[in-house]
Amino acid sequence: MVSHEKLYDAFGELIYAVAKADGEVQEVEITALNNLTKNFAGKYNIDFSFNYNLSKNKSVETAFKDAVQVCKANGPDPEYTLLLNIMVEVAKAFMGIVPNEKIILDNFVDELRTKFINEMTNN
Repeated sequence: MVSHEKLYDAFGELIYAVAKADGEVQEVEITALNNLTKNFAGKYNIDFSFNYNLSKNKSVETAFKDAVQVCKANGPDPEYTLLLNIMVEVAKAFMGIVPNEKIILDNFVDELRTKFINEMTNN
């Protein structure tokens, strides 16, 4: 398992990847993120990571890949459901979920499902 701080940093990267997937992070997506995480314990780390990636204009692919590696190292976690819900709501915030955002969402679920199912079947 990784620290909660590192996991929440990864969450920020994944949310950034979804927001950026349509080409540009929109203000309405940032507002949605702030509303969705306002009472969440990991808000600081999520916001910091999201804003850092935004300021560096990190590629969607790199942000996604880096964050998924952290999630895989962390192992199964019930907070992935919350993360996925936040990612979906941020994606819906501007013009609904577009195909590039759907790809990120589907790949996140597929990557983790494959990783954790393979681990369970190999034990």
